[in-house]
Amino acid sequence: MPVKHVPFGRTGLVVPPIVFGTSCLGNLYQALPWETKREILREFFARVPAPVVLDTAGKYGAGLALEAIGRGMRELGIPSDRVVISNKLGWYRVPLRGPEPTFEPGAWAGIEHDAEQRIDAEGIRACWLQGRALLGAPYAPVLVSVHDPDEYLARASSPEDRERRWENVVGAYRTLQALKREGAVRAIGVGAKDWSVIREIAGAVELDWVMFACSLTILHHPPDLIAFMESLRDRGVGIINSAVFHAGFLTGGAFFDYRRADPGAEADRPLFAWRERFNALCARHGVAPAAACVRFGLSGPGVCAVALNTGKPGRVAENVALVEAEIPPAFWHEMKAAGLIARDYPYVG
Repeated sequence: MPVKHVPFGRTGLVVPPIVFGTSCLGNLYQALPWETKREILREFFARVPAPVVLDTAGKYGAGLALEAIGRGMRELGIPSDRVVISNKLGWYRVPLRGPEPTFEPGAWAGIEHDAEQRIDAEGIRACWLQGRALLGAPYAPVLVSVHDPDEYLARASSPEDRERRWENVVGAYRTLQALKREGAVRAIGVGAKDWSVIREIAGAVELDWVMFACSLTILHHPPDLIAFMESLRDRGVGIINSAVFHAGFLTGGAFFDYRRADPGAEADRPLFAWRERFNALCARHGVAPAAACVRFGLSGPGVCAVALNTGKPGRVAENVALVEAEIPPAFWHEMKAAGLIARDYPYVG
């Protein structure tokens, strides 16, 4: 099944079924050599027809990922009309004042700057301007959003603090709306792990697109989330689905949603039991577990693309193959019969 672009909601853009994450270009967990980063970028454009969609953020390596994208595409001679860049805003590069960054200690390797959170009307504009400067001409983000507003709101120390933070989020979106009116950006979105916060923001702000993380997966697809996604689809809001492996757990990893899962813990035993039955069923049907996860993630109402990330150039082609994989209907039927996915989930089987 060849890679085919589809309309991205009402944005007027078309996107392929895979969006490439770029946290690895910001040295997430390891400092990649420049040659490796450039080869990853080369693979993005070699494996998917234009336009290629890149998802990045000022938080990724305190802007290092943005710099790497701009530098790499200039070295590769990638025209600006071959790429759609999504920049998640809310973290601003500042000088490194200690031995390591103060944001997410231990997560970013070998970076030479720090980052501070700026989520309000003025801060988001500053983040947008800095992001453009870090990318450099001729590239500019056309999709923008506030980065992880759910985490920002969850840190509220009181109801009053939560209300203050909420006003800051709304103020940030007013700035993004102004940028859109000015023609500086094409579409405004939101990405979050807590999809209820996406719903809250969608009720207060006119969004063009959303990105769900750890929300709609082959393991987890609650009816109220499906109903919300259907309402977004009906309003012309484009949807990107991410973290469809629950941080790698569903394909054999030790972490579930960014925490280490414990097979001896009562709360985690059902996760391990589900994964064991899932793997056995995949083996019977000759289906790669990763392909099942990705294809299910693409099945959701209104989903235009799945976001996948890798720090290895050779894995780019493998990730593209996942979105192209053919899954036999009998697999989905047995998944439902076994209770591994909801029997009333209408979009597969």
